[in-house]
Amino acid sequence: MYEETTRLISVSVEPHFLENQSQPDEAKFVWAYTITVRNTGWETVKLMTRHWIITDGLGRTQEIKGDGVVGEQPTLKPGDSFQYTSGCPLNTSSGMMRGSYQMINEMMQVFDVIIPAFSLDSPYDKHSVN
Repeated sequence: MYEETTRLISVSVEPHFLENQSQPDEAKFVWAYTITVRNTGWETVKLMTRHWIITDGLGRTQEIKGDGVVGEQPTLKPGDSFQYTSGCPLNTSSGMMRGSYQMINEMMQVFDVIIPAFSLDSPYDKHSVN
C-alpha cells in the first residue's frame, strides 16, 4: 500500500494487476487501484478535481484531468473517509501513476492533496523499472 498525507488529508492507494482483463499477447495490461481519502483534520473539505500523471514502462507519459472521482465530488467532514476503485490500462507490462486532488474547504480555500506515486507491475514484467 502507498500513502501520503497533505494538510491532514490522507490518501492511500492499493493497486492490483487484473490478469482476467489483460491480454499480454496483444500488449494490453490492466490494473485496478483502490483509493481511500481520509480527513484526519478539523475542517470539512470537498474533493473538486483530479489530476493524474500516468507513465508506462517505456517512459511515455499521459495526463488526465477531470471533475471529482468516479462521477462524485465527495464532501469529507472531520473523521470521514471516501473509498473508490478505478482502473488503468497500459500497453506495457509495468508503469506508474501519481497525481493530486484539488480540494476546497468551507472558507473557500482551494488546495492540492498529493496522491502518492504507485507502481503498476505485472508478472509479465521481466525488468521492472519502478
